Amino acid sequence: MEDPIEKLSQYFKEFPGIGERQAKRFVYFLLHKNPNYVKELGDSIMILKNLIHQCPSCFLFFKGDHDELCEVCKNPKTDKTSLLIIEKDADYENIKKSKNYSGMYFILGGLVPIVTKETPNFVRIKELISAISNKAINNNLKEIIIALSLNPQGEHTDMYLREKISPLQEKYKFKIVSLGRGLSTGTELEYSDSETIKNALKNRA
Repeated sequence: MEDPIEKLSQYFKEFPGIGERQAKRFVYFLLHKNPNYVKELGDSIMILKNLIHQCPSCFLFFKGDHDELCEVCKNPKTDKTSLLIIEKDADYENIKKSKNYSGMYFILGGLVPIVTKETPNFVRIKELISAISNKAINNNLKEIIIALSLNPQGEHTDMYLREKISPLQEKYKFKIVSLGRGLSTGTELEYSDSETIKNALKNRA
């Protein structure tokens, strides 16, 4: 029979930024907690999976019914002429906190590895192309902002997206810009403070 400590550790190791030592610490932490705590944790995970869904338009996780649009997508006050492309939900939370953007979002779902032939497996490129076409036709899309972390993989993804989007840009005449100065090289968008994000949005080009 497989060791339950090792098995649970393997699950924790799949969490972003968690190594083997940290994974084991999580397991031993749970072993020291009372059974009610562990049960409530398990119940909370099941509730999360049952109540949280992805918006079919922007792919943001939110509390709502399946196939329902998120608050941003269905809000009539959202600027439908601007689309911000970001890597993950944590980036959305940080940008929302800065209160400096009122347009639409698209969650890319990852970054493009610098050396790979399986790009569609890492990002929602087909869904992005479809969303841009739809918004250009129905919402008079004027600007796409590529808002990715300023590291080699983020910059590689930026170039990849520009290459894929450029035919639509020529057809529908919208601008493609990236976050401007304000973010230091190597910065993860998820961990940037509100003032930094404000300056990066303001100086986009």
